Amino acid sequence: MRIVVSGTHSSGKSTLISDFALARPEFVVLDDPYELIDEPDAAGAASFVKQLQLASDRLIELSPGDSVIAERGPLDFLAYLIALDELGRGGTGDIVRELAAVAERAMRGVDLLVLLPPASTVDDEEDPVLRTAMADALIELIDDVDLVGPARVIELTGAPDQRLHQLLEQVTPH
Repeated sequence: MRIVVSGTHSSGKSTLISDFALARPEFVVLDDPYELIDEPDAAGAASFVKQLQLASDRLIELSPGDSVIAERGPLDFLAYLIALDELGRGGTGDIVRELAAVAERAMRGVDLLVLLPPASTVDDEEDPVLRTAMADALIELIDDVDLVGPARVIELTGAPDQRLHQLLEQVTPH
């Protein structure tokens, strides 16, 4: 099973994935693409493009039988690029259209897309305006069946232990 955990920054993705990996050690964890790139402007369009490409490439390379859980997928970074454009922080409109095709191809290999809604409050250093715009854009993208492909989409809510339980129910045979 190939799982992607999506959500804006500071929504609990790392915690959920860490807890899941302890409960289901047969799953390989694909770290947040941000951890794998060298980009000085973490919240800039160039960084999000690199991360989208990396997230897409690693999903495309997976085999159907692989058991992986990925922190972030291409839709996350597409949502960030849309949010930057909507906030007037970069003219990313043309590149978004081009990268949507890349994201669509990568999402064909995802079995389960897990959406984590944003936490209710964050510090100003977490750029709450960008968080909100990204979360809104991500929800719109997830409604696009062409982009999501065959993946089942679930939204997990509640405390971290409740989210883990909900996720485990989705991947554990009944």
